[in-house]
Amino acid sequence: MSTAAGPGSVAVVVTGEIPVPSWDLYELSIPCTVFGKPQPDLADPWYELRLCGTAGTAPGGAAGLSLRTPYGLDDLIGADTVVVPSVPDACVEDGAPLPRDLIAALRAAHDAGARVVSLCTGAFALAEAGLLDGRRATAHWLHTAQLAARYPKVDVDDSVLYVDDGDVLTSAGLTAGLDLCLHLVRRDLGAHIANQLARRMVVPAHRPGGQAQFIDLPVPATDDDALAPALEWARTRLDRPLTVEDLARRAAMSPRTFYRRLRAVTGTTPLQWLLDQRLGLARSLLEATDLPIEKVAELSGLGTANNLRHHFLKQVGVTPGDYRRAFPRKAPA
Repeated sequence: MSTAAGPGSVAVVVTGEIPVPSWDLYELSIPCTVFGKPQPDLADPWYELRLCGTAGTAPGGAAGLSLRTPYGLDDLIGADTVVVPSVPDACVEDGAPLPRDLIAALRAAHDAGARVVSLCTGAFALAEAGLLDGRRATAHWLHTAQLAARYPKVDVDDSVLYVDDGDVLTSAGLTAGLDLCLHLVRRDLGAHIANQLARRMVVPAHRPGGQAQFIDLPVPATDDDALAPALEWARTRLDRPLTVEDLARRAAMSPRTFYRRLRAVTGTTPLQWLLDQRLGLARSLLEATDLPIEKVAELSGLGTANNLRHHFLKQVGVTPGDYRRAFPRKAPA
């Protein structure tokens, strides 16, 4: 999508009385926060947000709240991106039917060229519309068994944060929905802008979609956990050789303990974490500077241009040169 013309319109579905008054404030708030607040210093124009109700008024799932939407389901058609944050619990747990007009509108929007996105149980609406048939998809791990049983044509993966299948994207629940929305900003406007937005929201700049939804070991909850300063230290030295032993020493742990702790917190290994950070830095440098590819590889710690191309193609799907050409307007260095 061209940044010169802006990232386009985002239509967010607000599900109403189907079959009981229920909608999820948290997951609804995520796309509203990411796409609905203008960020003129990052990109101008920003996204155009539309809240599209299934029945004009959605009675609140929280006591004393109700929501009136200025748009209806017909307004999904013509939007660049359609987001279904969730569906009522009864549609997931009790098999209550989703409204036919919502399913028809999702099909029509996708047929018209919209990118269709679900957060958490919104995947049930996409699956009912047939948009997930033959595709890999995810939802909150508590509901993936029902999703797989009800829609056997969907390749349900309950182990990931989100799945990007091009024009159809799905995420797990709660904060994974925020990860996916920031991923969309990254796709549309680039890593630099997505990172700046994440910083304003005080959330991690990028969690890869393949990261685990949940972990077997407890996540350290204290602010003074030794991992955080060690990882921040590594982020400022990505252009230098770094080993697991270096990071473990900085965290005052044995390499084995550091490996286990990082795996527990991030769902990935130390070497994969370093590679993800280096590729993220390379993306920002490609967007924000005119440095030669060789220099980008050096500064991001990937060594040579060939090594950068190899990993970039594998993770991003395009060459560094093609990626740079997609962002002709340079962000501030």
